[in-house]
Amino acid sequence: MKENHRIRRRMAGVIKARLPDLKLDSVKDPRKARGKRWKLDVLLKTSVTAMACRCKSLAQTEDLSKEMGSGMRKLLGTNRRVPDTTLRNLMVRLSPSQLRPCLYRQAKAAHRRKALKPEGLPFGVVAIDGKSTAIDAWDKRYAQRHRDAYGKSAVGLVRTLTCSLVSSRPKICMDTVPIPAATNEMGYFQNAFGQLCRVYKSLFELVTTDAGMCCLENAHIIIKQKKHYLFGLKQDQPTLFTEAKRLLAHQDKPEAETIDVVSGSEVRRCLYLTEEMAGYGNWRHLKTVLRVESVKTDLKSGRVVDVESRYFISSLGIDRLSRKQWLRVIREHWAVENQCHGTFDMAFEEDDRPWIRMDPQGTLVVMLLRRMAYNLLTLFRSVTQRSEERRQIAWKAMMRWMYQAAITLSEQNVASLRTRQSALVKI
Repeated sequence: MKENHRIRRRMAGVIKARLPDLKLDSVKDPRKARGKRWKLDVLLKTSVTAMACRCKSLAQTEDLSKEMGSGMRKLLGTNRRVPDTTLRNLMVRLSPSQLRPCLYRQAKAAHRRKALKPEGLPFGVVAIDGKSTAIDAWDKRYAQRHRDAYGKSAVGLVRTLTCSLVSSRPKICMDTVPIPAATNEMGYFQNAFGQLCRVYKSLFELVTTDAGMCCLENAHIIIKQKKHYLFGLKQDQPTLFTEAKRLLAHQDKPEAETIDVVSGSEVRRCLYLTEEMAGYGNWRHLKTVLRVESVKTDLKSGRVVDVESRYFISSLGIDRLSRKQWLRVIREHWAVENQCHGTFDMAFEEDDRPWIRMDPQGTLVVMLLRRMAYNLLTLFRSVTQRSEERRQIAWKAMMRWMYQAAITLSEQNVASLRTRQSALVKI
């Protein structure tokens, strides 16, 4: 019982100590002054906390605010039920551009606390990857109309570029960039990357993407910002891909390898690399080409069930990283999919329960608030928790802790929580 009470107090401590990093009171209020009954920051804090409690809708957020204990009410600044209609009316009016700086402040505050130090790598690495969420409406700005294969029905796709710091233990979301309806990931990469560099400057040195954003123009943009790239390479770049396969496909002595056991299967990943393609064609800044071969073997039968080779190109010199670090960088890129997007979809149920389905702007605002909640929890899970066992706690269990803290703690319980000085962050 004492242990459960201590955990609930720690979750309340996350809200008290880390929610102020967002500075939600600095968001411009789009509502008219007349008839305004709720402070903007109270509504936003309640929404972020509800997401951390795994509320799946605005209605569940209202229910939580009704059940909330006096302790959490005090931390959030609310003393009564928050109507779901009030929350929705706010979210469909808010500009997503007003919320993105809150993510920046959150990430920078964590950096100042030294919570984002590179782990096993000599510098920061950011992975950029696209994500789409289907809703029941579209517009000309935030959601692209998408018809099914038969052309009989359509959905709106809210598309974003997720920028995640994958070199640190917590894979935080540094930015979520809305992709305008008229373009795509490749076409909007320059804008997303430019904003990332303006905000975070020296926090990272290498940016990784999948093959969908691999092109010479994007490579030039990255080099111009004095950063380095690691692109996935596929047949979209036929000349580069053919030459990379010629040099690396038949190598059989790996430079580094890892072995993982997952769900009754052994996965062996082997790294092969070369610098023979340095400066190839118009890619004057290209220095290193890599292949990672994954071999999946069923442990019971000993039968190989899958073999896959993936190719990559980088402007980083081959000796800037050890062979094990090269393999680590490539594996860490997929954290943006497995840890960020996977958590959004599985734990938060973003694709199935986006909260707002009929207003693309409102959907996007909810997505940004959800990433703030994700960052709060991933920082707690990966940094605040000291033991490796606790760092492996399931997301749903951690969200259940937060829910229990929200409904059970009294004002007296949270009164003795330590007040921590927020890191000074200028945006």
